[in-house]
Amino acid sequence: MRVPSASQLLEIWERGLAQPSVQRALLLLAVACPEKSLDDLARLSIGQRDALLLTLREWTFGSQLDGVTSCPQCSEGLELTFNVADVRATPQVEPDESLTLNAAGYQVQFRLPNSVDLTVADSQAVTSAQRALVERCVLSAHQNGEERSADQLPEQVVMAMQERMSQADPQALVQLNVTCPACGHPWQAEFDIVSYFWAEVNAFALRSLQQVHTLALAYGWSEADILAMSPWRRQIYLEMLGA
Repeated sequence: MRVPSASQLLEIWERGLAQPSVQRALLLLAVACPEKSLDDLARLSIGQRDALLLTLREWTFGSQLDGVTSCPQCSEGLELTFNVADVRATPQVEPDESLTLNAAGYQVQFRLPNSVDLTVADSQAVTSAQRALVERCVLSAHQNGEERSADQLPEQVVMAMQERMSQADPQALVQLNVTCPACGHPWQAEFDIVSYFWAEVNAFALRSLQQVHTLALAYGWSEADILAMSPWRRQIYLEMLGA
């Protein structure tokens, strides 16, 4: 894995502006992992993908993570500060390993969901998207020895599969334990590395374009020349301009 250059981050940002979250994650990893094909990246489990994104974010912007949330009990705003290590999880199984479940008289073999599955599931109605995601991961299903299709699985079995997936691939769903300092209410806040990382890329892109605009007007330099500078050198020129 390698850290994208400033110009590569801008290109990723521009290409990802009109894309859904799943495609933005793949755009980031495609540049950072040129040795892997886009298809290979898309077929990583969600936990595998997010683990790579966590590492890439750490290498790109540092290990500290800052965020804001609000208490669901009293609506108090909270600022959160934590590290990449705090949200890095260890998978219980090998990502390519199939899982088995025996529940409600059903025997199901299934795999972990990936970005391809998320893309298909996201095209479904909100009420059926989660079930569609799970159904795509079914490799085989039997009831009392009789083969069953994925859409024949009862809701009880589907929910048990979801729980097993979460246990096997914990990086795919990261929850932060938070307690409100105002009212003492405890809850779990979800941390999504894709949306978090993309928000930082967006802020970086807008900031960089403003810097390019300022320095190009002042010195006549090209965008490529300005982006090729180190952030420190660029900042010194901006300070000399009073920007």
